[in-house]
Formats: sequence, C-alpha cells, structure tokens
Amino acid sequence: MTELRIQEAYEFYRKYIYNEELISLLREYNIRIPGSISPQIWELFGAILTGDRGTGSYGADLSNYEVKSSIDNNSFEYQYHLRTGRNKLLKDMAVDHLYVSYSRDYKNVTVRKLTGDFLKEIFQNWLPGLEERYSTQESNRRYRKNISYSIVKAHGQVVMSVQDGILTYPLIS
Repeated sequence: MTELRIQEAYEFYRKYIYNEELISLLREYNIRIPGSISPQIWELFGAILTGDRGTGSYGADLSNYEVKSSIDNNSFEYQYHLRTGRNKLLKDMAVDHLYVSYSRDYKNVTVRKLTGDFLKEIFQNWLPGLEERYSTQESNRRYRKNISYSIVKAHGQVVMSVQDGILTYPLIS
C-alpha cells in the first residue's frame, strides 16, 4: 500500500467536512445540520488520503480505489448501470475499497480499507444477478447491492479515525 497522506486528509476533513465554525452557526440558529456530504466530497477526501486521482469516467472512483461512505453502522451501497455495470463490477474486483463511516454530525469518522482480492468473491456472486437484470435492453433500473457494515468492520483495516473532530488514528507527531 502506498503511504497515506493522513495529515492532508485530516486538514481537508476539518475544512470541508467537519467545519466547526459552520456547524456551530447552524446550531446557534437552530438550523439542521445537513444530513449528507456529497459522494464526490468523500471521493476527494479519499483521493487526498491516498494520493490517488479520479478516473473521470465510469468505473472505480479513483484509479486504484473505490470510495464508499455511509452513516455509522449502515451498509455501503453499490450501484451498477445498464451499459457500464458489468465493467464497473469487474473493476471493483481489481481495486481496493475505502469505506468511510461517519456520525450524523461528522464529528466521528472511521476509514477502513478492504482489498479487491478480499471482496472479489462477493462481487463474483453479484455478477449473475447483474447479467440477469440487464439481459434485455428494456431494463434501465439500476442494479443495487450492499456490503454490510459488519463485514467492513470485521475485515477492514482501519487507516484513519477521527473522534470528536480530533484525529485519533494514526497519531501523527
């Protein structure tokens, strides 16, 4: 694994995801904290963390990683489309995956990594369902599957953790 850029990712998190000043203002004026950060912001966070770059097309989010995010304890959704779904699913087998779990107020974030090799069997089991869904051109519904939080928690390697807005893992001196 390439060396992670923890400090840069943490600084991005503090500025763009857990912006204490903005969250404080939302609370002061009794305005609800937005429920979801855009997937593209989490992808950018993953790119900064890994030093990887986006692909700019369908397939994995980054050249060597797929980035998934979800509120703590929720599963991570994968979506596959009619024309690009099979190739994306095959690409998912080849790249590593970053799973970002976060609290609703973004104060707590845990990033775990699972290899494409570890996930390959799961993805191979999805392939027949995808092919069946798109066996006719008439089906334009997305093929959606999930990786459970329990699988990610049990088998994922924690690469970064933030608690109460403070970087707790890995500790940087």
